[in-house]
Amino acid sequence: MDRYVLIDHTADLMVKAFGETLEECFANAGYALFNETVDLSGIGTSERTEFEVSGIDEEDMLYSFLSELLFIEDCDNLILKELEVSIDGLDVRCVGRGEKLDRSRHRIRSEIKAVTYHMMEVDRKEPSVTVVFDVRFPLSTCSMIADRCSD
Repeated sequence: MDRYVLIDHTADLMVKAFGETLEECFANAGYALFNETVDLSGIGTSERTEFEVSGIDEEDMLYSFLSELLFIEDCDNLILKELEVSIDGLDVRCVGRGEKLDRSRHRIRSEIKAVTYHMMEVDRKEPSVTVVFDVRFPLSTCSMIADRCSD
């Protein structure tokens, strides 16, 4: 079974993550966030972090969880490769392992700016979670758009 698949979306990055449990679905959505940012095959597991977030419902829990992962990436420069997730009611606890991003050694794929609620879905029956990430266009794409607008 795949951890996640990319779903065709107009401008952003849409991911559907799978698992045997909802916890595994959350962990695989987090894995997708990092794997679509950096090629995780070159990431070690020497660094450890843990956190807990809450939500008002399952979608809000997923949003809070993924937003915290993005915060860890942005503020701590930490790329997580392994995620252990536990859910208790509306609380999500995560222990993550990875390493500091080294742009000279790690291959950057894209930059995820934010997690969105747009088309977000938590499906306990399948089980799966679907999320859209807001991504920054690569610099070359921005230059092409600016050139077209100035014509």
